[in-house]
Amino acid sequence: MDSRPTFDFPRPLLIGGLGLHLREWSDDDVEDLVALYDDPEIDRWTPVVSPFDTEAALTYLAAAQQKSAEGRSVQLAITTDGTRPRGEILLFPGTADDRDVELAYGVGAAHRGLGLATRAVRLVVGFARRHVGGRRVVLCIEDGNTASEAVARATGFALTDDEPVIRTAKGRAVVLRTWSHLEDDGPRLG
Repeated sequence: MDSRPTFDFPRPLLIGGLGLHLREWSDDDVEDLVALYDDPEIDRWTPVVSPFDTEAALTYLAAAQQKSAEGRSVQLAITTDGTRPRGEILLFPGTADDRDVELAYGVGAAHRGLGLATRAVRLVVGFARRHVGGRRVVLCIEDGNTASEAVARATGFALTDDEPVIRTAKGRAVVLRTWSHLEDDGPRLG
Protein backbone atom coordinates (compact mmCIF):
# COMPACT_ATOMS: atom_id res chain seq x y z
CA MET A 1 0.00 0.00 0.00
CA ASP A 2 1.82 3.12 -1.17
CA SER A 3 -1.06 5.20 -2.50
CA ARG A 4 -2.43 8.10 -0.49
CA PRO A 5 -5.47 7.05 1.51
CA THR A 6 -8.93 8.11 0.38
CA PHE A 7 -11.86 8.68 2.71
CA ASP A 8 -14.65 9.25 0.23
CA PHE A 9 -17.26 6.50 0.61
CA PRO A 10 -20.92 5.98 -0.28
CA ARG A 11 -23.10 7.21 2.58
CA PRO A 12 -24.25 6.27 5.07
CA LEU A 13 -21.09 4.39 5.98
CA LEU A 14 -21.75 1.34 8.17
CA ILE A 15 -19.19 -1.26 9.26
CA GLY A 16 -20.43 -4.31 11.14
CA GLY A 17 -18.92 -7.38 12.74
CA LEU A 18 -17.44 -8.70 15.98
CA GLY A 19 -20.65 -7.74 17.79
CA LEU A 20 -20.34 -4.08 16.75
CA HIS A 21 -22.11 -1.70 14.42
CA LEU A 22 -19.93 1.28 13.50
CA ARG A 23 -21.94 4.12 11.99
CA GLU A 24 -21.64 7.77 11.20
CA TRP A 25 -22.69 10.28 13.84
CA SER A 26 -26.06 11.98 13.55
CA ASP A 27 -27.54 15.10 15.08
CA ASP A 28 -29.56 12.79 17.35
CA ASP A 29 -26.32 11.75 19.10
CA VAL A 30 -25.58 15.04 20.89
CA GLU A 31 -26.57 13.86 24.40
CA ASP A 32 -24.70 10.58 24.03
CA LEU A 33 -21.64 12.36 22.68
CA VAL A 34 -21.59 14.66 25.71
CA ALA A 35 -21.94 11.66 28.05
CA LEU A 36 -19.02 9.91 26.32
CA TYR A 37 -16.60 12.81 25.94
CA ASP A 38 -17.19 14.87 29.09
CA ASP A 39 -14.84 12.55 30.95
CA PRO A 40 -11.45 13.04 32.69
CA GLU A 41 -9.79 10.19 30.75
CA ILE A 42 -11.00 11.52 27.40
CA ASP A 43 -9.75 14.96 28.47
CA ARG A 44 -6.40 13.49 29.53
CA TRP A 45 -5.61 11.50 26.39
CA THR A 46 -7.35 13.32 23.53
CA PRO A 47 -7.38 16.84 22.09
CA VAL A 48 -11.17 17.03 22.61
CA VAL A 49 -12.22 20.17 24.50
CA SER A 50 -13.14 19.97 28.16
CA PRO A 51 -15.63 20.47 29.57
CA PHE A 52 -17.44 18.80 26.70
CA ASP A 53 -20.97 20.19 26.75
CA THR A 54 -23.83 20.44 24.25
CA GLU A 55 -22.23 23.36 22.43
CA ALA A 56 -18.94 21.45 22.14
CA ALA A 57 -20.81 18.37 20.88
CA LEU A 58 -22.62 20.37 18.19
CA THR A 59 -19.35 21.94 17.05
CA TYR A 60 -17.63 18.53 17.07
CA LEU A 61 -20.42 16.89 15.04
CA ALA A 62 -20.47 19.73 12.50
CA ALA A 63 -16.69 19.42 12.01
CA ALA A 64 -16.95 15.62 11.68
CA GLN A 65 -19.72 15.92 9.09
CA GLN A 66 -17.77 18.57 7.15
CA LYS A 67 -14.56 16.51 7.06
CA SER A 68 -16.54 13.45 6.00
CA ALA A 69 -18.35 15.35 3.23
CA GLU A 70 -14.99 16.61 1.95
CA GLY A 71 -13.49 13.09 2.02
CA ARG A 72 -10.83 14.10 4.58
CA SER A 73 -11.69 11.67 7.38
CA VAL A 74 -14.28 9.31 8.78
CA GLN A 75 -15.62 9.44 12.36
CA LEU A 76 -17.83 6.55 13.41
CA ALA A 77 -19.86 5.93 16.52
CA ILE A 78 -19.09 2.57 18.13
CA THR A 79 -22.38 0.84 18.92
CA THR A 80 -23.40 -2.68 19.85
CA ASP A 81 -26.96 -2.26 18.60
CA GLY A 82 -26.62 0.20 15.70
CA THR A 83 -28.18 2.92 17.81
CA ARG A 84 -26.63 4.01 21.12
CA PRO A 85 -23.01 5.24 20.88
CA ARG A 86 -20.54 3.76 23.36
CA GLY A 87 -17.45 5.31 21.83
CA GLU A 88 -15.93 6.54 18.60
CA ILE A 89 -13.29 5.47 16.09
CA LEU A 90 -11.71 7.79 13.54
CA LEU A 91 -9.78 7.23 10.29
CA PHE A 92 -7.74 10.08 8.83
CA PRO A 93 -4.46 10.80 7.00
CA GLY A 94 -1.46 10.10 9.20
CA THR A 95 -0.19 12.82 11.51
CA ALA A 96 3.47 12.29 10.62
CA ASP A 97 3.00 11.02 7.04
CA ASP A 98 -0.21 11.65 5.10
CA ARG A 99 0.41 8.45 3.11
CA ASP A 100 -0.51 6.55 6.28
CA VAL A 101 -4.02 5.83 7.54
CA GLU A 102 -4.19 6.81 11.19
CA LEU A 103 -6.79 5.47 13.59
CA ALA A 104 -7.86 7.03 16.87
CA TYR A 105 -10.59 6.02 19.28
CA GLY A 106 -12.29 6.81 22.54
CA VAL A 107 -14.69 4.75 24.63
CA GLY A 108 -17.02 6.20 27.25
CA ALA A 109 -16.25 5.45 30.90
CA ALA A 110 -19.39 3.33 31.37
CA HIS A 111 -18.36 1.10 28.46
CA ARG A 112 -14.66 0.50 29.12
CA GLY A 113 -13.37 -2.98 29.81
CA LEU A 114 -15.78 -4.61 27.33
CA GLY A 115 -13.34 -4.93 24.44
CA LEU A 116 -15.10 -2.26 22.38
CA ALA A 117 -11.92 -0.43 21.34
CA THR A 118 -10.16 -3.69 20.46
CA ARG A 119 -13.05 -4.93 18.33
CA ALA A 120 -13.56 -1.55 16.66
CA VAL A 121 -9.85 -1.28 15.78
CA ARG A 122 -9.87 -4.80 14.29
CA LEU A 123 -12.92 -3.96 12.17
CA VAL A 124 -11.52 -0.67 10.95
CA VAL A 125 -8.07 -2.08 10.15
CA GLY A 126 -9.78 -4.61 7.86
CA PHE A 127 -11.94 -1.88 6.33
CA ALA A 128 -8.93 0.40 5.79
CA ARG A 129 -6.98 -2.37 4.05
CA ARG A 130 -9.89 -3.11 1.70
CA HIS A 131 -11.18 0.39 0.98
CA VAL A 132 -8.86 3.21 2.05
CA GLY A 133 -5.40 2.47 0.64
CA GLY A 134 -2.31 4.12 2.05
CA ARG A 135 1.18 3.06 3.03
CA ARG A 136 0.54 1.83 6.59
CA VAL A 137 -2.24 1.66 9.15
CA VAL A 138 -0.98 3.40 12.30
CA LEU A 139 -1.94 4.49 15.78
CA CYS A 140 -0.21 7.48 17.43
CA ILE A 141 -0.31 6.95 21.19
CA GLU A 142 0.86 9.31 23.90
CA ASP A 143 3.62 8.01 26.14
CA GLY A 144 2.07 6.57 29.29
CA ASN A 145 -1.32 5.69 27.81
CA THR A 146 -1.09 2.04 28.83
CA ALA A 147 -4.72 1.26 27.96
CA SER A 148 -4.23 2.36 24.34
CA GLU A 149 -0.90 0.55 24.18
CA ALA A 150 -2.70 -2.64 25.28
CA VAL A 151 -5.31 -2.16 22.54
CA ALA A 152 -2.50 -1.65 20.01
CA ARG A 153 -0.76 -4.89 21.01
CA ALA A 154 -4.03 -6.85 21.10
CA THR A 155 -4.93 -5.75 17.57
CA GLY A 156 -1.62 -6.52 15.88
CA PHE A 157 0.27 -3.23 16.11
CA ALA A 158 3.91 -2.83 17.10
CA LEU A 159 5.81 0.24 18.22
CA THR A 160 7.97 1.65 15.40
CA ASP A 161 11.22 3.55 15.56
CA ASP A 162 9.60 6.52 13.74
CA GLU A 163 10.50 9.89 15.22
CA PRO A 164 7.96 10.84 17.90
CA VAL A 165 5.19 13.19 16.81
CA ILE A 166 5.04 16.31 19.00
CA ARG A 167 1.74 18.18 19.22
CA THR A 168 0.64 21.02 21.40
CA ALA A 169 -2.75 20.30 22.93
CA LYS A 170 -4.46 22.11 25.75
CA GLY A 171 -1.35 24.19 26.42
CA ARG A 172 1.11 21.31 26.77
CA ALA A 173 3.47 19.40 24.53
CA VAL A 174 2.16 15.90 23.76
CA VAL A 175 4.63 13.22 22.64
CA LEU A 176 3.01 10.58 20.43
CA ARG A 177 4.70 7.32 19.47
CA THR A 178 3.76 5.60 16.21
CA TRP A 179 2.49 2.03 16.24
CA SER A 180 2.18 0.30 12.87
CA HIS A 181 -0.04 -2.66 12.09
CA LEU A 182 2.17 -5.73 11.80
CA GLU A 183 0.97 -6.53 8.29
CA ASP A 184 2.56 -3.25 7.19
CA ASP A 185 6.19 -2.89 6.22
CA GLY A 186 8.40 -0.76 8.40
CA PRO A 187 10.93 -0.79 11.20
CA ARG A 188 9.90 -2.01 14.64
CA LEU A 189 11.22 -1.63 18.14
CA GLY A 190 11.93 -4.79 20.09
